[in-house]
Amino acid sequence: MSTSSASQQLGITILRLSLAAMWISHALLKWLVFTLPGTAQYFASIGFAGWLAYPVFAFELLGGIALLLGLYARQFAIALLPVMAVAAWVHLPNGWVHTSAGGGWEYPVFLMSTSVALYLLGDGAAALKRSPALLPAFIFGNAK
Repeated sequence: MSTSSASQQLGITILRLSLAAMWISHALLKWLVFTLPGTAQYFASIGFAGWLAYPVFAFELLGGIALLLGLYARQFAIALLPVMAVAAWVHLPNGWVHTSAGGGWEYPVFLMSTSVALYLLGDGAAALKRSPALLPAFIFGNAK
């Protein structure tokens, strides 16, 4: 592995671990701070079925752990996109600064773009289970 390739793989790994930390922390926030019943109440207050809080929590936690370990990381990065897309949609009326009252949309959109970047770049170093891209190579070229 060339130095450039090694540093690229390290950079991708840092991206993957950062996304993992974000997803795990979002799940733990729902569980430990807001509580799952409190999160369900919030979901209901914004027009979603409250029971959706539970599978969203589980998906965020399991997806974050998969990213952390590098278990089909590319696929989990893409699979988690709808959760962040909904978060961006919910926060859209609050403006673009996530520190605004009610939060803004730029943080979820940034996380969506980094998830797409991870998907396109590959799993990075120290991934436990790699897998090929979900989309055909002719669309994106030879994504690793």
